[in-house]
Amino acid sequence: MSERPFGSRMVRKEDARLVTGRGRYTDDVQLPGMLYAAIVRSPYAHARIKSVDVSAAQTLPGVIKVYTGQSIKGQVAPIPTAWIPPDSGLKMVEHPALAYDRVRYVGDGVALVVAESRAQAEDAAEAIQVDYEPLPAVHDQMEALADGAPQLHQDAPGNVALHWQVGTPVDDAFQSAEVVVKRSFRQQRLIPNPMEPRSAVAQYNPSTGEMTLWSTTQNPHIHRVLVSGILGIPEHKLRILATDVGGGFGSKIACYADEVLTAFAARDLGRPVKWTESRSEHFLITSHGRDHVDQVELAGTRDGRVTAIRVRAYANMGAYLSTAGPGVPTILFGLIVNGAYDIPKASAEVYGVFTNTTPVDAYRGAGRPEATYLVERIMDAYAREIGQDPVEVRRKNLIKKEQFPYNNPFGLTYDSGDYHQALDRALGMLDYGAFRKEQEALRQQGKYIGVGFSTYVEMCGLGPSQVAGAVGFQGGLWESAMVRVHPGGKVTVFTGASPHGQGEETTFAQIVADRLGLPMADIEVVHGDTDRIAMGWGTYGSRTTAVGGGALALAADRVIAKAKTIAAHMLEVPVEAVEFGQGQFHAEGNPDRSVTLQEVTLQAYLAWNLPPGVEPGLEASAFYDPTNFTYPFGTHIAVVSVDAETGEVKLLRYIAVDDCGPVINPMIVEGQIHGGIAQGVGQALYEGARYDEDGQLLTGSFLDYAMPKARFFPPIELDHTVTPSPHNPLGVKGVGETGTIASTPAVVNAVMDALAPFDIVDLDMPLTPPKVWQAMQSAMAAKGGRAS
Repeated sequence: MSERPFGSRMVRKEDARLVTGRGRYTDDVQLPGMLYAAIVRSPYAHARIKSVDVSAAQTLPGVIKVYTGQSIKGQVAPIPTAWIPPDSGLKMVEHPALAYDRVRYVGDGVALVVAESRAQAEDAAEAIQVDYEPLPAVHDQMEALADGAPQLHQDAPGNVALHWQVGTPVDDAFQSAEVVVKRSFRQQRLIPNPMEPRSAVAQYNPSTGEMTLWSTTQNPHIHRVLVSGILGIPEHKLRILATDVGGGFGSKIACYADEVLTAFAARDLGRPVKWTESRSEHFLITSHGRDHVDQVELAGTRDGRVTAIRVRAYANMGAYLSTAGPGVPTILFGLIVNGAYDIPKASAEVYGVFTNTTPVDAYRGAGRPEATYLVERIMDAYAREIGQDPVEVRRKNLIKKEQFPYNNPFGLTYDSGDYHQALDRALGMLDYGAFRKEQEALRQQGKYIGVGFSTYVEMCGLGPSQVAGAVGFQGGLWESAMVRVHPGGKVTVFTGASPHGQGEETTFAQIVADRLGLPMADIEVVHGDTDRIAMGWGTYGSRTTAVGGGALALAADRVIAKAKTIAAHMLEVPVEAVEFGQGQFHAEGNPDRSVTLQEVTLQAYLAWNLPPGVEPGLEASAFYDPTNFTYPFGTHIAVVSVDAETGEVKLLRYIAVDDCGPVINPMIVEGQIHGGIAQGVGQALYEGARYDEDGQLLTGSFLDYAMPKARFFPPIELDHTVTPSPHNPLGVKGVGETGTIASTPAVVNAVMDALAPFDIVDLDMPLTPPKVWQAMQSAMAAKGGRAS
């Protein structure tokens, strides 16, 4: 091979089908005799169900059966949550697949219609008459905690879903601090919008009791465990297939009632059933993200040294606990609120709150963006308070290279890093001194530009599994892999990870091709099928490459070890005298005396002359359980302009220096960073879900919910450093969420820097033109009509 696969900018293998429209998504599945499902959804955020009249629907053409919450009660178990943070007092409230007594958010399912066509199912759903008794609703977590607020669940007094605390004692640090800075930040609710809406197709074989469920999921094996428990189908009789999945961003982690109902109906009717959500349904029912109110206090010295940070967060959980929902504002947020800084003392307190809104779960970054936002915003506030440059305050407090491995105040051990190098490289790309001169000159002309910084660290590649148990995750955090070399020398790779757009079919093939010395074209990657693949834990938390790739590397190395034993026998030399490289085994010191991996493979399958004790065939499995999380880091810088006449914020430059360890494929890494930045900027400037006082979603379509567009962005300037993780076989750290984690505070800090002459210190996201303009007008009115 002319270049090593690992580290090469190779075109994605999966794009040959995906960009030509030849992918096979769940909604593409067509089966003989297939029926279609539609779900009747509550128009009320909170109401008592007095009656459900299905008589008219049942007589319509094509209708096969109608189910209600009452009719399936006892046959379909409640939808569970899979993350129970310890010492949180988590209230495990019932989440019925179909509401039978009370609905708790707009979109809550009330009835299921199954018909011969989708149109017939939807028409019948319209014909169902539900008599509701409307009840008071509450959509805001702070209002839900107030005395007299509507109560969602009898088992959760005061609407408190959980109360969790972690950290070190901080009171003495605040009492003795020279400076204390306090801020309250609202991180708005976001609605994930992958290209592919959710879908499910279920087929049941009554003669064998086997169920096949095609599902748009990020974690097929977890779905198998959960659906098995909900429907009482033994796991070995349940096959989950996630074919091509058109994006997820965390919204396809959860096990939803919809796919469970689809499978239930298929089993009950003995015919295949398909359900696919509309985009309008997606806005209403697919899990939302973020939605925090954070109260932050920072203690420090006058010369810029942070001594403590204290956080109290109020996380809106929605109407029910989603699959991973409780772990996001606790474990994934609370344990890293100190960010990339050497802060001696830190504490976090989190309240999870039930409201009459769509359940909240992981959304790209899942807790880490929320933590990074508050610490990066409070660092800017601290710098302003003591009159120092925000860069220098960061530089003073960043964890130093020689401090790694670094134990943060919450018990995490950051694996490796050189945070100052990333900061310096980003500043060099910006030319910070020149920018400040330009900024001052423009201010004299009544033009406002600003620069914002985010020096971040995140935890991903979640593991080990012992930690999963300790933090209440109801599962493991290892990953499985199998590398099978066929008699002809081609390779099939089976991974328990489940990519859905990240390019892992390419990067996994690069890992194996690099280790085995084979062409990329000879490697096929198989994922998303619980019948073909050993148990695995799926794709989320930027774990796929660090954990799934680690398993692949171990499996490939075991293939090489077995092949080396056979090669030594063929070469008639001791095993320790055999060297391997570029797909060939050769005798040490004699490269001309060699056999190829293909030749060894053929002998492994022929088994004519194998070494004693060596079994035929050439394949190996590995189950890799990481010894620690991985901790990508970097510095992002945003430069913006703010139009004083309109309040419009324009992104002028964006610089990102990231460290995700060794880069397997630069093109894919850059694409992940670009996409992540776009989503983080979307939160800062454009996106935000809004409800009215009755709990009605006001941003229920793309007409009302703004999304970032390519034309909003300048060319993104990227660079990277390489600090390998010391504890996984590849040294990689994960990159899928870094852009989202870092970009939101960088952009908001930049806008606040631009607005500094107006003495505006904070605005709630998204920073839309009307909001920014109104703030500037109010500030100028208070100051006599002009900025300082």
